[in-house]
Amino acid sequence: MQIEFDKLNWKDMIAPYTEPQLGRSVWQVVNTLAPYLALWAVMVWTVDWAYWLTLLLAAPAAGLLIRAFIIFHDCCHGSFFKSNRANESLGVLLGFITFTPFYRWRHDHAIHHATAGNLDKRGIGDVPTMTVREYLASPWYARIGYRVLRNPLFLFTLGASFTFLISHRFATPGSGKREQLSVLYTNLAVFAIALTLSWWIGWERYVLIQLPIMVVASAIGLWMFYVQHQFENVYWGHQDEWSFVRAALQGSSFYKLPGVLQWFSGNIGFHHIHHLSPRVPNYFLPKCHKNNPAFQITPLTFLESLKCPRLHLWDEQAQRLVGFDALRQYRARTASE
Repeated sequence: MQIEFDKLNWKDMIAPYTEPQLGRSVWQVVNTLAPYLALWAVMVWTVDWAYWLTLLLAAPAAGLLIRAFIIFHDCCHGSFFKSNRANESLGVLLGFITFTPFYRWRHDHAIHHATAGNLDKRGIGDVPTMTVREYLASPWYARIGYRVLRNPLFLFTLGASFTFLISHRFATPGSGKREQLSVLYTNLAVFAIALTLSWWIGWERYVLIQLPIMVVASAIGLWMFYVQHQFENVYWGHQDEWSFVRAALQGSSFYKLPGVLQWFSGNIGFHHIHHLSPRVPNYFLPKCHKNNPAFQITPLTFLESLKCPRLHLWDEQAQRLVGFDALRQYRARTASE
């Protein structure tokens, strides 16, 4: 099957699903933002007398925020509306809600799509990943730093929150003027919204409501991105052998989720199809998958995905992602060669 991937007539197979439908797009915005704002209002009502209930409501609110981010994500790809102006306008507004500067994130994410699975072009829009050889050749402090960074207790807590709350407040080094301005006016908008809501309900209530939503949404969002590119049989290759099609269909997982979680995550579990063609709106991904047997790759189930955080290094000899416990075997293997 690996050889056949590069021979697929995938552009013709995907073409029928690349035209967004205005009605479906508008309805998706409504059925995402309306309940999100409603939950936010209920949390304002509960925060003083039943904060435990506020925290419980933060979970579905975070799910809706993730769904809003998927719409934002489609807008970045220009796939949510036919009009580029409509995609950019909605994307900018959703960026204010998700704390993410539209043009900066669109730029970095485009690089991710162009370089996913390419060992020679790592570093922008991806989860930092070392090869076994690189790890063993690194100084002790770099190895410790890498272990901390890849530790799920850090990555999906402080690391995830840092990404959305802090990292997105700054422009990517070397980025263009539009990307830098995007960061500036997104920061101003986030500050203005926070200031307005703090004036209305008090800054303590604002923090007690918004912070749990962002922490949970950041953790789940990073988890989704992680398992879509960090699984045992993922594809990586050097530039001279790298294949775009294989990077999509083998380097991105089909994360099979229960229907409710699939709804909240905006079908992004069909990540292999999304990487093959980001012009497919999220609501057409399941249909594209169902109608094309060639795209029906082995799914990554939720239970199987729980093993993914144990994998940290790319073993170029074994051509798979391995955990730190495999280092001893790698040393023994290379010593005998």
